[in-house]
Amino acid sequence: MTADTAAESLARLAAERVDHRFKGLPPDADGLTVAELAGQRRNLFTGGFATPVLALSAERLEHNLRLMETYAARHGLAFAPHGKTSMAPQLFQRQIEHGAWGITLAVPHQVRVARAFGTRRVFLANELVDAAALRWIAAELDADPQFELVCYVDSVRGVELMDAALRGATRPVDVVVELAAGEGARTGVRTEAECAAVADAVAATRTLRLVGVAGYEGEVPKADTERVTAWLRRLVALAADFDRAGRFAGLDGIIVSAGGSAWFDAVAEVFAEIPELSLPVLKLLRSGAYVSHDDGHYRKLTPFNRVPEEGALEPAFRLWTQVVSRPSAEQAFVNAGKRDAAYDLDLPFAQVIRRDGAERPATGVSVTALSDQHAWLATTPEADLEVGDWVGLGLSHPCTSFDKWQLIPVAEADGTVVDYVRTFF
Repeated sequence: MTADTAAESLARLAAERVDHRFKGLPPDADGLTVAELAGQRRNLFTGGFATPVLALSAERLEHNLRLMETYAARHGLAFAPHGKTSMAPQLFQRQIEHGAWGITLAVPHQVRVARAFGTRRVFLANELVDAAALRWIAAELDADPQFELVCYVDSVRGVELMDAALRGATRPVDVVVELAAGEGARTGVRTEAECAAVADAVAATRTLRLVGVAGYEGEVPKADTERVTAWLRRLVALAADFDRAGRFAGLDGIIVSAGGSAWFDAVAEVFAEIPELSLPVLKLLRSGAYVSHDDGHYRKLTPFNRVPEEGALEPAFRLWTQVVSRPSAEQAFVNAGKRDAAYDLDLPFAQVIRRDGAERPATGVSVTALSDQHAWLATTPEADLEVGDWVGLGLSHPCTSFDKWQLIPVAEADGTVVDYVRTFF
């Protein structure tokens, strides 16, 4: 796909018509294109938006994009942010414009979405043995010399299945051996001897090409700085061992990749220690949740808490809801629930209340439970809350916030909506 075609694909999103598919948008906007609605620069609070409505902060989104671009550059890291977080091609494009090497993805469907919008480099951080998906990827590689894809392998059997599905393809599929984060962790090869066996199996094929090693430190059992650092050093040592054995001969470079959103400071520190190998090393970081950050899980876990001198991410999501029932002095209900808000890691957090255009902290208000379409609020005596008030909720876990909304308004600090982000889950 050419750059022009990629731009045309993104432009088609702006030409999509607003209708009943997109919750929270103004009912009187039906029939407008997304571009036309964005051009009206409606206000999130007075422009006809219906609650519940999820919004992204324009300023905080840009801040987070710039911060991670700067962080990666400062530490000599290439960056392939995990696209599963947002599944939003517009955000993929902005990440690439902010220096990303490519986009990380997890499953073939996500690769198809990225390719439909012109993503040239994909790091598939997962094993892939599905024959239909492999044949599609082979066809994409054969059709577009500029398309690059790297994926995990972690078993000889997996290599055999990939090889069988890819026979006849013109270009080999690049693979990295995934080193497991430890016994009882998720996917990945458990021992260095088994890693060598998988690498040998790759070398015996014509359909695959070994280009490096990778893994996910977030799966280290009882993860702390010491354990994560030790595992990252195992990963680096594996790359060096493979290099000494001549397993990367004929390549232009070697990929060493790790890095979720909780330990990228440890990744930066250990990757800075990578010794000189026979080829240049692409030190590839894959953090994804940073793009919106959050008010719960990642606010507590972000490495910037450990290195505050490097900056701070800002939570960019807020879910606006409305009080629909106030049955007692100790209880209220707003009109958003499990269908609208992430709840897999933490319940939403009541942050602010809006009434008659004025906004104030949600003092004495807390979310205690979610039903499908309601949040249960507990209210203390100091809570000033009435039916009809708007309540802004902070959310935890970006990955399960994005996936509940197909078209998300991007609002400036004064509520002016300047863009809409389309997701594909």
